[in-house]
Amino acid sequence: MPSRKSSPKSQARPAPAGSFDLETFLRNGAEAVNAALDLFLPKPTVRPATIHKAMRYSLFAGGKRIRPSLVIASAEACGGFVEDALPAACAVECIHTYSLIHDDLPAMDDDDFRRGKPTNHKVFGEGIAVLAGDALLTSAFDIIAQAPASARYSVAMQVRELAEASGSLQLIAGQVADLEGEGKKLTVPQLRYIHERKTSALLRCSARLGGMSAGCTAAQLAALSDFGYHVGLAFQVIDDILDVTQTSEKLGKTAGKDVEAEKATYPSIVGLEKSRRIAQQLTARAFAALKPLGKRAEALNAIAEFLLKRDR
Repeated sequence: MPSRKSSPKSQARPAPAGSFDLETFLRNGAEAVNAALDLFLPKPTVRPATIHKAMRYSLFAGGKRIRPSLVIASAEACGGFVEDALPAACAVECIHTYSLIHDDLPAMDDDDFRRGKPTNHKVFGEGIAVLAGDALLTSAFDIIAQAPASARYSVAMQVRELAEASGSLQLIAGQVADLEGEGKKLTVPQLRYIHERKTSALLRCSARLGGMSAGCTAAQLAALSDFGYHVGLAFQVIDDILDVTQTSEKLGKTAGKDVEAEKATYPSIVGLEKSRRIAQQLTARAFAALKPLGKRAEALNAIAEFLLKRDR
């Protein structure tokens, strides 16, 4: 596991109003997470090399590491340290990447591109892609099991938090409902069920794990939970909108796949304008949830701005 003893623990200080630099925060967070992931995972030359190359291909394919950044920002919002949050940050990224590898498979969404690059199964074949996802899922629990206990939350509690968010009642439940809903006319509550689990669950988990790594209070954990839940829902509604309104080049993945697959989306059920209003309402609730955390939530506010105020 990466050593946290080589340097003093780092904790963000509230910056003067209006001076927060999200780009620097995300870059620093991504660098820290990438360095930790490189240490946590087997090297690409370790036998069998093919699986370790496939795992790393998708894990290091780019992206801003939003979920790990949510972990770090939530820890800092509760007075915690980046180093203590890194195992959870790496674990949620492994879960997220595994879910993308499997989501892109021909048996699921059948997508050829992810983050502007060929998807895992296009490079390594379907069998290795399945196994690479499996290996990343397993690695996530190996990593979070190495997290330090905090004042209020044991390692077992953090492991269980991740397991619940990624299990058959949440993340996987959302994927199942999504698959079973293809070609069917879903209601808004049914679609919300999918979004709550397929997208919101892991974002909410990221915020909660960050707070738990900092030994947050019950009130702080409730605020982070509320924030993560509404960020996740709003993010997915906006993603539905962008799938209709943006190009593949801008999205970094194939645009219009939801329509082609006859998937239920907010625009297909309630129309584009109402979808935008729903996204605005969820966005407002996400920002309101951060108010009890005060100035230390500046990074969380900035991340929410970045996620929820994309072109739509």
